[in-house]
Amino acid sequence: MAADHDGTPSRVIPDDPERDWTEPGVYEVAPRLYRIPLPLPQDGLRAVNVYALRDGAAIVLVDSGWAVPAARDRLRRALHVLDADEHRISRILVTHAHRDHYNLAVRLRESHPHVRVGIGQGERPALAVAQQPVTEGWGQLADQLRREGAAELAKVLVAEVPVDHDPADWASPDEWIEAPSAVTLDTGTWRAYPTPGHTRGHVVFDDEARGVLFCGDHVLPHITPSIGFEPSPTTSPLRDYLDSLRLVRELPDRVMLPAHGPTGPSVHARVDELVQHHDVRLRQTGEAVAAGSTTAFEVARYLRWTRRARHFDDLDVMSRCLAVTETAAHLDALVGMGLLRETEYDGVRTYGT
Repeated sequence: MAADHDGTPSRVIPDDPERDWTEPGVYEVAPRLYRIPLPLPQDGLRAVNVYALRDGAAIVLVDSGWAVPAARDRLRRALHVLDADEHRISRILVTHAHRDHYNLAVRLRESHPHVRVGIGQGERPALAVAQQPVTEGWGQLADQLRREGAAELAKVLVAEVPVDHDPADWASPDEWIEAPSAVTLDTGTWRAYPTPGHTRGHVVFDDEARGVLFCGDHVLPHITPSIGFEPSPTTSPLRDYLDSLRLVRELPDRVMLPAHGPTGPSVHARVDELVQHHDVRLRQTGEAVAAGSTTAFEVARYLRWTRRARHFDDLDVMSRCLAVTETAAHLDALVGMGLLRETEYDGVRTYGT
């Protein structure tokens, strides 16, 4: 197969879920719809899937990638394979306000002001925070760790993980999507559905005509999205997430187009697995409290993490932070179910039966 020097194929090829999903290329997932994996810097996920639709003479993107030179160059090469370029991009629909989905959209619009960027209405609070200069390392996220009994971990986060923050990366969109709603394109109509949980404003896009669902980070094939680690979390992000899974499960089944990982034949099948995973995790979290753990930090150290059942202390710093906030989300859900009680003393939340 002919390819450019960076490995990007010089022609469109059919998508194959059995191949390495991060391999550079332009993969056709449905008529006039293509998956383009873009690289991520210093990220264990390695890549993010950007989807490109031929919408008449224009190109519509779902998610955009991280605003780093390698990703933008890869996108340019992929558009060239589609006999297009950045000028042909008319619209970018973003599933949620994380940098690997949103920031390149902002930079593309700076270069091409005709590009319209849309994101869920629920991301307003997170973007408002992100648009402010950082005055203290990790700010609200470090405060969140301290509330969960992880003050020492917060110190490590601030000391060891640099804050790469430019408020310009988080400029407001042109369109706030008030899901559920129709998304009208030149060649058809999609539906946007609100799926809070991973972030409070996450949305998915349903292309009924092609039988596909753009899942963003809501439904991922091999991992579970982080829950509760954002600058403006809701009262119970896990409850929001489980409710969002139920919403998607009630829709007609679709081919799964995730932001990270290979495409899959059934959104419903993966949703069922994710619901089961969180049922098990809720039980394990309750068992940790019954065994004497009282804070989210202590419970997180009691639990095992990733598919390899790794110990908390073996995780990298950022993964430990995610583990604590996700554990807090499970504890809050158990409180909401009446199975645990929560108290707070000196700014630290504790849990008991």
